[in-house]
Amino acid sequence: MDEVMDFGLPQTTDSKILLEYITQQGHKLEVGAPRPPATVTNAVSWRSEGIKYRKNEVFMDVIESVNLLVSATGGVLRSEILGCIKLKVVLSGMPELRLGLNDKVLFEITGREKSKSVELEDVKFHQCVRLSRFENDRTISFIPPDGESELMSYRLNTTVKPLIWIESVIEKFSHSRVEIKVKARSQFKNRSTANNVSILVPVPSDADSPKFKTTTGQAKWLPEKSAVEWNIKSFPGGKEFMMRAHFGLPSVESDELEAKRPITVKFEIPYFTVSGIQVRYLKIIEKSGYQALPWVRYITQSGDYQLRTN
Repeated sequence: MDEVMDFGLPQTTDSKILLEYITQQGHKLEVGAPRPPATVTNAVSWRSEGIKYRKNEVFMDVIESVNLLVSATGGVLRSEILGCIKLKVVLSGMPELRLGLNDKVLFEITGREKSKSVELEDVKFHQCVRLSRFENDRTISFIPPDGESELMSYRLNTTVKPLIWIESVIEKFSHSRVEIKVKARSQFKNRSTANNVSILVPVPSDADSPKFKTTTGQAKWLPEKSAVEWNIKSFPGGKEFMMRAHFGLPSVESDELEAKRPITVKFEIPYFTVSGIQVRYLKIIEKSGYQALPWVRYITQSGDYQLRTN
């Protein structure tokens, strides 16, 4: 805190820069003691000078997390997209980067077609972004921190259809056994594939003797969670799979089924975004004029993804 604050005003907050001159050992201040790096007083306090790499590259990840709550009848009760753009910068010198997105406000200013644009809300930037320029012409211009950082985050309040739709039917037989049928259907394009899909289906807490049958993937019983976990390593778009689970129940009727706990789903879809956000360009400008390669990757993940059952 002593290094971060100067006369009550925040100065250097970037952890990478603080690590350059704060060590675990104590030092006695003497004449000629090492001075803090120039970045502490530079206008660009988040990046050191004199950085050199043999190969210059920028890796950009556009990651969107889908929060969804679906009723038992299939109606979307709540949907939200939380997105962020993460950088891994391997660039020499003091480069300037300019990022262009299919931003709806920018398209309105320039008179472009709005059909393929997205309206970003609650946009938050890393301190490196020149906010005045963004407010003027929606250009995202910045001198990036070295290494990994989060450039920006955003939110979209938009109705999203469930990417993986789940139907669940529970049948009880003479209070001594229960059968759960679960159908999972992917509702995204065929060229995309969801990886590491995990479907958590609640069952009565007093169930025992589980038996499973699946058309793909593996199902396992998690007694500590009173649930069945159905794992599917690869779930292509436009596909449908089934899982059946048989459980024994004690003679006393259980009220656990009436609790109607929701089914939760986890997944990750690479090279895909729900909002349709696109990186139109990523320009790298450095006074020495070296060539640098930008790499962009899109990922959609499940956040709080719940489907209520009948």
